[in-house]
Amino acid sequence: MASFAKAVLRPVAGASRGAVLSRSALPSAARFVHMTADSTSLASPTSIHDIKPTETFTTQLSPESFKAHLLSEDQLPSLEVETSKEHLVKLYEEMVKMRRMEMAADQLYKQKLIRGFCHLAIGQEAVAVGMESGMKPSDKLITAYRCHPYTVQRGGTIKSVIAELFGREAGISKGKGGSMHMFTPTFFGGNGIVGAQVPVGAGIAFAQQYMNTQDAVFSMYGDGASNQGQVFEAFNMAKLWNLPCVFVCENNKYGMGTSAERSSMNTKYFTRGDVIPGLQVNGMDVLAVHQATEWASKYTLAGNGPLILEMVTYRYGGHSLSDPGTTYRTRDEIASMRSSSDPIQGLKTKILEWSVTDEGSLKKIDKAAKEEVDQAVEEAKQSPEPAVKDLWTDIYYKGTEPDWMRGREKEEIHRYR
Repeated sequence: MASFAKAVLRPVAGASRGAVLSRSALPSAARFVHMTADSTSLASPTSIHDIKPTETFTTQLSPESFKAHLLSEDQLPSLEVETSKEHLVKLYEEMVKMRRMEMAADQLYKQKLIRGFCHLAIGQEAVAVGMESGMKPSDKLITAYRCHPYTVQRGGTIKSVIAELFGREAGISKGKGGSMHMFTPTFFGGNGIVGAQVPVGAGIAFAQQYMNTQDAVFSMYGDGASNQGQVFEAFNMAKLWNLPCVFVCENNKYGMGTSAERSSMNTKYFTRGDVIPGLQVNGMDVLAVHQATEWASKYTLAGNGPLILEMVTYRYGGHSLSDPGTTYRTRDEIASMRSSSDPIQGLKTKILEWSVTDEGSLKKIDKAAKEEVDQAVEEAKQSPEPAVKDLWTDIYYKGTEPDWMRGREKEEIHRYR
């Protein structure tokens, strides 16, 4: 079977801009960077078999890893990525853990231990893990509802995510937020309203500028939110005020059950900021994501103003767990992406090819990740549900509550002081 990554680059004979796209139409050549996960090569030295785990060496990204908009050649991120054996193994370990966590959530939802909305990121692990690797610890991030891996990467724990999905006290939002509302000191959610987090991200960037923190803000949204008016309003304000904001379109090709081609006139999302520069990134290669993110943080903090990144990725499952994900795309398409462009398998191939470590060590990492997630699930199950009195907490920021608050009926009064 031909690689899906090659298929998206193959020109469609006789296609015109005005051609009607079929329901299952695949993206055409000019739109995307390639999406292979194992195209990075060793640059220097050509063999790393004998170097120490923490010793750095240089890898070479494929020239097709990035596409630019309003950026000169000397402004682009380098295709040479400095890394180490320890770093590569850590990236692999984190991606495996994120997938195991999401797979566990899938099963727990089907067992009816998780209720309500639940949007998983299986297949998109390179974006969350690569971005965390490239960001400064103090940089800020806000995203939409496919947020579980970002929560863990930004300082949460697997247990706190699973417990939140269960609605238990040990959850990262004390069991009161659920799948779409998770937060850490540098992660502002987890937001359930499509596109609404983008202007909030611009506001967080304004706060960083105002307080002179020298921290970048990554304001994320999906291709399905890209046509929201508030997204363009945020672009305008960010550029007007030259905010240190990196807008990130996590393009997994489908907004719910609608392909990008059927919803958007311009599907080159990295070009949609008008005068704001943009960069399209191979979101299936964790090293490409790392490099683009690190570069973007430095770019915007150097006083260049906002930037748009488009992470081209792919989700294996449906939009949410109520969506089978196969009514608007073929099973062959999904299988082809899994076999040709899986981010975890792609990095694993390079780790073994470069003799970073052996297959036995990677199997131990796989086993440890499963055990960690299994343990987190069991501990989350033991956590109690929030007490009824906790309904009155966290409505206001601690210390700013009014003297009292009314409940559902006028006789139902809670006094804070």
